[in-house]
This record gives sequence, structure tokens and C-alpha cells, in this order.
Amino acid sequence: MTTADGGGAALHGVKVLDLSRFIAGPLCAQILGDMGADVVKIERPGGEDARFQGPFMSGESLYAMAYNRNKSSATLDTRKAEARAVLGELIRWADVLVENYRPGTLDAMGFGWERIHELNPGLILTSMSGFGQTGPLATRPLFDPIAQAASGLMSLTGDPDGPPTLVGAYVADHVAALYGAIGTLVALIARGSSGLGQRVDVASLDAVVSILGTRATASLMLGEQPARAGPRDPYSAPASVFPALDGYVYIHGGTDGLFPRLCRAIDREELARDPDYATVAGRLEHVDRLEAAVAAWTSRHTRTEIEAVLADAGVPGSRVAAIDEVVASPQLHAREMFVEVAHAVLGTLVLTGSPVKLDATPARIRKPPPLAGEDTDRVYRDVLGLDPERVRALRDAGAI
Repeated sequence: MTTADGGGAALHGVKVLDLSRFIAGPLCAQILGDMGADVVKIERPGGEDARFQGPFMSGESLYAMAYNRNKSSATLDTRKAEARAVLGELIRWADVLVENYRPGTLDAMGFGWERIHELNPGLILTSMSGFGQTGPLATRPLFDPIAQAASGLMSLTGDPDGPPTLVGAYVADHVAALYGAIGTLVALIARGSSGLGQRVDVASLDAVVSILGTRATASLMLGEQPARAGPRDPYSAPASVFPALDGYVYIHGGTDGLFPRLCRAIDREELARDPDYATVAGRLEHVDRLEAAVAAWTSRHTRTEIEAVLADAGVPGSRVAAIDEVVASPQLHAREMFVEVAHAVLGTLVLTGSPVKLDATPARIRKPPPLAGEDTDRVYRDVLGLDPERVRALRDAGAI
């Protein structure tokens, strides 16, 4: 599953300088690395903040490993003048710089966009931030839950009578990372015509608002104020979580085409003839009674039995899988979504594979997540061409 280099990969030859931390920026750079880019991650001596986040195994952060494969790691203390000179040389080397400092930080370091563009007119600066580079909230700090709260996503998540609830994964950071990678790829294509780089500005708040679907549009156009619906689909029924003998299943039989199939599958064909359920609007109006009828059937069967019946009927449905069931899924293993790599400390490390499947230039895990600074000497010697005396002086000065 691993290759020694990026030859044959879509982004082979693209050089990425990763100055980011935690999730959104590192994942953006990792996506580019999966596609063959040469990614150099710059960390402060001792390692970036994510390396101190759990869970840990053998003293190493699995959190950091999830977002930093296919990268080389070199240390650099950008607070020191000697290090800032090296950073300028790295900027000249790179095609892409990924950063997620708070807006204004790069300027304070002496590397605002104008200076970066002067050093390397072809460089693409992908800036990931909480609220974006502009606007009245631009300089406020943000973590993923803040984006979920500020975007309205949290207000839509949870039971109707309960408090707003976090989504069970860092969705804001992940969606922002995807948009960062998309923007970077578009900027690389544009550079092919103009020869010039540009700034890619991605905000976590914007990213989450973009996935609200019709909720924002309906508020703007219709004045609707959507409420939390728990597991129910707010626009069709029956489409919700139902109890099984050994857990829960999610069934979506709410469209006019699917509803009769579901009724046949659960041996309740009379429901399809009930005028109360003849339309989506009618089924939503009588959703409690309708869901009770479906639950009466699901509660007598196991999840496996329910999945088989629904598959035969052509009705979408799935068990509500626990994570241990997910990582054992034959479907996901067939799709190479769990990949084993060799790691210097852990031996065998299992990582989530790339969900993007390309026939001619597939994504590869060419390099496991690096230890903090494990490539420092090689990067400065081979990438920048620094002589051993200068590398030694940088280390003596505490710059690396």
C-alpha cells in the first residue's frame, strides 16, 4: 500500500510548505501529500500543539498521526531571527504554503502576503482560519465547536426538547480542509496560465455554513426558523432511527417512490393506501403514528435481518454502527479505507485511507506520520542546500 516516492502521482513535483497545526491546515496539506505532493511540515522544536493531544500510544499522539502522513517534519523556531531567514528560503522553495495562524500573525512575523509574493511570485498561500481573513470577527480565535455553534449547525443537532448538541466528529475542521485543498488545486491550475500564485482564504465558519443546505436559504427566502428534529429527516417521513432487537437502524422510506416499497417490506401494505400517508406532507403531519408502525416491525428483528429485508426491497437503510463495527466493515476494507503502514515507534500503524479513488494516479501513503523533527537535517541539507556549518549554527542558536 505504500510507495517510495510520489512518481506517477497527480501532484508529483508540487512542493508544499505546511506551517499549520491541529486539524484543518494539516489535513489540507495531507490531502495534497496523498496525491503526491512533497510536503515539508515545519514545527516548533519539540513538535506542534497536536502532538500533545490524546489519545496516545507508546507516548505518540494518534491525533497528530491522523493528519500528518506523507510529510517530512523539520523543526524551526520562527521567533528567532536566524529561523525567519530560513523560513524565507523555504518560501522561495515552495509552490504552496498552508497556514492556519490567526489572521495578522504572518504579517507580524514579517511574511505578509506582499512579502511572500515578492519572495516567490508563483507561490500559493492557503490560509485556513476560523472566521476568514476579512470581516469584523476575523481576528477572533476559533476551534471546531465554535464554528458549529456560530454556523447554526449546533442549533439543528440534538433532540427537539434537548440542548443544542455537537456533531460527533470535527466536521468544521474537516470540511474546511477539503475546501482548502480544492482552493489550492484550483489556484495551481490558474497558475499554469498566469504563472502567478494567489491567496486561498478559507474560513471554518464559512465552510460549515456551506453545508447547511436548504436551511439557510429557507430562512432567507421564506423566513423559516428550523428546529432540532433529532434523528428525523425534516423534509420526508418515515426517515429516522428505529429500534431493533440488538440496537438501532436508520431507515429512509420517506419519498413517494420509496414509501410503498417500505410498506411491502414490513408487511404493512395498507399503510400505502391510507390517505393520511398519500403525500410527503401528509406523512410529515402524521409522523408519530407512522413511525410507531415502522418501529413495531423493526423492534421484532435484528439489525442484520432488517438490512437484508430493506436491501431486497430497494429501501435505503443501515444499522447505526458502533465504531468497532465500522472498522471491521468488509465494505470499507474492500475500499481500502483502513491502511497499514510501518511506523518507527508503533511498528504497525493503521490509518484511514483516502476516500478519493483515482484510476490512473491513485492516492498513496508513501510515508508514515513523522516523528517531530525527524527530517530536520535532511530538509535543510537536501531541500534548501544549507551547508553543515549553517545547520549546526542554527541548532546552536536554538532555531531548530
